[in-house]
Amino acid sequence: MRNNWTRDELILAFNLYCKLPYGQFNNRNAEVKKLAEILGRSSGAIAYKLVNFVSLDPKQKLLGRKGATNIGKLDKEVFVEFTQNFDELFVESEKLLEQKTNDIKDIPIDVEIKIDETKNGENIIRVTTARKNQDYFRSIVLSNYTFGCALTGITIPELLIASHIKPWSKDEKNRLNPANGICLSATLDRAFDKGLISINKDFEVIFSNKLTRYSKEGFFETEIKRFENIRMNLPIKFLPGDEFIEYHNDVIFQK
Repeated sequence: MRNNWTRDELILAFNLYCKLPYGQFNNRNAEVKKLAEILGRSSGAIAYKLVNFVSLDPKQKLLGRKGATNIGKLDKEVFVEFTQNFDELFVESEKLLEQKTNDIKDIPIDVEIKIDETKNGENIIRVTTARKNQDYFRSIVLSNYTFGCALTGITIPELLIASHIKPWSKDEKNRLNPANGICLSATLDRAFDKGLISINKDFEVIFSNKLTRYSKEGFFETEIKRFENIRMNLPIKFLPGDEFIEYHNDVIFQK
């Protein structure tokens, strides 16, 4: 009989859950097979564990998904850990994945070093760390939105931005949390970042009054105006968190 799942195995499974689109939770997926090989488990067991996480996420019910029913106590504990401190657990899972695949990096991804202008090496480490984490965030968010802008639907990777709802600099514990991200095209990302547009808790796009001064411009008419009050395309796993939406509306949005 196969041993019970360990915490390390479960956080690696959740790592994959974050990266894969919902429709790819099956034993034929290459990434599922890869993790199965790393953990010494069957591809079917990995796929089933991914579906387990669906059933633990209350927001998945809003998207009409039920998931599996055979949920273990440790499954729930790991899910709660990620819910309460996503960044720390995701970084831990990435480090563990690197170790398991014999691809350990020289620079830890969670190194915290204050900038010292006299120490170029420390600056390089910090920049490398930030870029790596930004890559993680982009990967998770784009997967969550099936690699398309939540408003335009455009799927050209070079034109897509993983936008933070609550800015990177304002919430260190949720820099990687996909519930704090929306996939937007470059222009709309800029408008969102500057508070010219936002979304409400019904995931509808709201416009700042500052945009009205441009209402007669051709670009506004053809490329911006059509998004006002429409409901964004919902992600496949992680819905935008209410607390992040509230922050954006209260602090960033220019009412």
